[in-house]
Amino acid sequence: MLSRSLADDLRLAGVRWRPASGDAFVITREGFESDVFVVSDMTIESHEFESGTILGFNGTTEWALDSVALEDALWLPYEHQLRGLLGGTFRSLSRTETGYRVDLAVGGEITTIDGESAEDAYAVALLTLVYAAL
Repeated sequence: MLSRSLADDLRLAGVRWRPASGDAFVITREGFESDVFVVSDMTIESHEFESGTILGFNGTTEWALDSVALEDALWLPYEHQLRGLLGGTFRSLSRTETGYRVDLAVGGEITTIDGESAEDAYAVALLTLVYAAL
């Protein structure tokens, strides 16, 4: 699973999340630091309102939590979601002695990114791509 710090870096870089069933996230409020939640049509639904997106917790009275604003949730994208965000720039993923390597095409050249996990390598590659576009 992607580290919270890299997930936060992605959000700060402007990567936006449109919650969908199966997405993992953490709540950025005090007291929820180690809890990972998953959007599900049965228990945690994404509701769109004019004022913003709310993640509704259905049937979780034991948590005393009805909903949380999207701004208080930090998306923890999965490997396939990060790869999808790289789009046509993605070239390959390979194992290394210490983790994983992602190759992507940036500005007509191949850029190589290493990470301890595939998710980390994809996230750093996405950050590289976002910052190259600035």
